[in-house]
Amino acid sequence: QAQLVESGGGLVQAGGSLRLSCVGSGRTFDTYAMAWFRQAPGKERECVAAISGGGGRTIYTDSVKGRFTIFKDYTKNTLYLQMNSLKPEDTAVYYCATGVQLTDSPLSYNDWGQGTQVTVSS
Repeated sequence: QAQLVESGGGLVQAGGSLRLSCVGSGRTFDTYAMAWFRQAPGKERECVAAISGGGGRTIYTDSVKGRFTIFKDYTKNTLYLQMNSLKPEDTAVYYCATGVQLTDSPLSYNDWGQGTQVTVSS
């Protein structure tokens, strides 16, 4: 089982940038797929981006393509989400997760962090 701790959320104006971090322990970062999900009030949890164990494959939801980038630093056991050109509709709690398969389904991810709030003001 992996322990995941997110950080980097906060309040930012529309058009601004944030970088989320997720430090993991208990699993090898190059073995498991990892993903960033987000959940806004009253909405379902949505996969924002995911990356394969080796880092060679990534998936993004359409609304963030060209604005967000997911990447790993294996030396630090850390997953990142660089978010640029933020919009008010990006406001949500962001979670990192790890699982055995690269997919956008939350059902495929076993271990979750506690979440970090991102708020984008207009």
